[in-house]
Amino acid sequence: MLWIEEMFGVKKPIISMLHFDPLPGDPRWKESDNLDTVIEHARQDLHALQDGGVDGILFSNEFSLPYERSMSFVTPATMAYIIGNLRSEIRVPFGVDAISDGAACIELAAATGAAFVRGTFHGVYVGDGGFYNNDFSKLQRRRTELHLQKLRMLYFINPESDRAMDPRPLAEIASSTIFKAHPDGLCISAQAAGQDVDEDLMASVKAKNPEVVVLCNTGCRPNTIEAKLSTSDAAVVGTYFKAGGQFEDENLNNVRVDQARVEELMAVVYKFRETL
Repeated sequence: MLWIEEMFGVKKPIISMLHFDPLPGDPRWKESDNLDTVIEHARQDLHALQDGGVDGILFSNEFSLPYERSMSFVTPATMAYIIGNLRSEIRVPFGVDAISDGAACIELAAATGAAFVRGTFHGVYVGDGGFYNNDFSKLQRRRTELHLQKLRMLYFINPESDRAMDPRPLAEIASSTIFKAHPDGLCISAQAAGQDVDEDLMASVKAKNPEVVVLCNTGCRPNTIEAKLSTSDAAVVGTYFKAGGQFEDENLNNVRVDQARVEELMAVVYKFRETL
């Protein structure tokens, strides 16, 4: 049995993103904003996701745009504060994603008791924010220093917003990363958030690395989720669960989760699991 089935208690679990509103210090944070509202919005989304049937929650600072490569201390501190306020209401395994800063992910997991983290922990990438050079040797050592050997690490193997400087085929990069760092899971994305992941690509990575959990990281909708789960071990779903399937509204505000959309996708997942 794969570890992900043990953690979530089901085959082919669905992990939902929970996007925090802008946080103090973020460009979109306004002087009139306050953390009580951020916490209440996160609480609404948490209950909509859990009541809708998702198997896990991944908390992220999705509205900290543009993302910092080396995160300001206030951001993971605020994320930990929000999660702490919600901790008694979390009913499913949860993880954290301090976007674009692998070290902050590790520290945040230690502070909150998260069961897993997702991030770009290895490789060299280039994108709108410049070069992104990750040292997984330091991250693994920090994980050991904090006694987080049970923390599951889900690696972005091809982040959708950046281009890898490594020209090797993705399956080869995955195999090399597994040999050196033993990631618990590999998140495979399309070229942009919301776009469909190539199922043949996921299948090739899984075939070459059968012992590692492969997660479909983008493009999961009711009409695609069966195909995605057929070639992956789990899926991460974010924008589809939000009202109208919109990441943000016309005023660039975070859109709240729509429980009906969660239930719609999960109904397809439940039926698919019956065939396994």
